[in-house]
Amino acid sequence: MYQEKVVLCGASSYEEKYYFNEDFSAFPEEVKRELKILCVLFVSEVGGILTLEFEEDGTLCFQVGSRESDFFFDEIGSGLKIKSIQKEKRELLASLELFYRVFVLNEEI
Repeated sequence: MYQEKVVLCGASSYEEKYYFNEDFSAFPEEVKRELKILCVLFVSEVGGILTLEFEEDGTLCFQVGSRESDFFFDEIGSGLKIKSIQKEKRELLASLELFYRVFVLNEEI
């Protein structure tokens, strides 16, 4: 179905917007809500743009970027925040990867 990275969701502190890929509309509402909170809180705390993307192998990655002129973006804080999220939301992130591998990549478990 997909050949490259697939964006699951993201948020921008510049646009003050949240994006969710409707290809994943089958996710439970609670999961969608948790992803929205995760992304919006992240960019409100450290700034910039955050996207959660699936790699070709189904690994879920955090991609962070900022405008070159954004001197308030906290690059060190973003790395620390990602590590904290990965620790606190380990089960959620693992479930998202499993869903992607089974239903998108059609892997056998």
